[in-house]
Amino acid sequence: MNAIEVKNLYKSYGDFKLENVSFNVEKGTIMGLIGENGAGKTTIIKAILSMIKYEGDIKVLGGEINEEIKQDIGVVFDDAFLSNYLTIKEIGRVLSGIYRNWDEEYFNYIVEKFNLPQDKILNKYSKGMKVKAKIACALASRPKLLILDEPTSGLDPVIRDEILEIFYEFIEDEEHTILISSHITSDLEKIADYITFIDNGKILLSKEKDELLENYGILKCSEDELKEVDSSFVERVKREKYSVEALINNKDSFKIKYPNAIVDRVSLDEIMVFYIKGVVL
Repeated sequence: MNAIEVKNLYKSYGDFKLENVSFNVEKGTIMGLIGENGAGKTTIIKAILSMIKYEGDIKVLGGEINEEIKQDIGVVFDDAFLSNYLTIKEIGRVLSGIYRNWDEEYFNYIVEKFNLPQDKILNKYSKGMKVKAKIACALASRPKLLILDEPTSGLDPVIRDEILEIFYEFIEDEEHTILISSHITSDLEKIADYITFIDNGKILLSKEKDELLENYGILKCSEDELKEVDSSFVERVKREKYSVEALINNKDSFKIKYPNAIVDRVSLDEIMVFYIKGVVL
């Protein structure tokens, strides 16, 4: 079963548009949405949440989004509004009257786990504490689906690790689902099951994360050596003044065919750079 289904999504803002965006997010998994700033990640999320008008077909938790389904969705945006003049406890009391599944005990558990000061108003929180507060509020509503837009941007590694740990807890029963957009791909390499890569409003790939990292590799060679390589292995090429690097697919088969070739492991960051700045052979 899919928690999110996006088919042929189209949205135009004049000089920018999403075109034929299609992907699914399986229930019980974490999907990482990656791409450069301005690639369309936030627009996709806003369409999924029905915050903007769009063309195409989107289903969330089995149906078209409505007020009933929204009760089962937790959302964290960078600019999501929480009053800076309330304490975290006061915010919890306000939200408990809004969300039908609000879990005060679980809310207190997350607040304590995140070491959030309970006697300070949010205006006195650091940026990392404010992000933790938003996540605590989103999770305490006991959603089936958690959607986050750049939640760990600008945070130090320790705070990001604490947040990722909470996401692991949320997902471990395989009944909950996360869609998270981020340009910090190292975080997604730790937690994501699937990766959807968008560039300039178009989906370039949507695959299992492990398949991506195991299937692709970086070939380092000379221009003459590249000419001897079967082009079906080559996804993209980056040329520097004195060297050539190629993103290759079917890495294991490539190594068998070219046992003397130098092939390095690849990261999600490197895959992004090759697709955006590399050229097709």
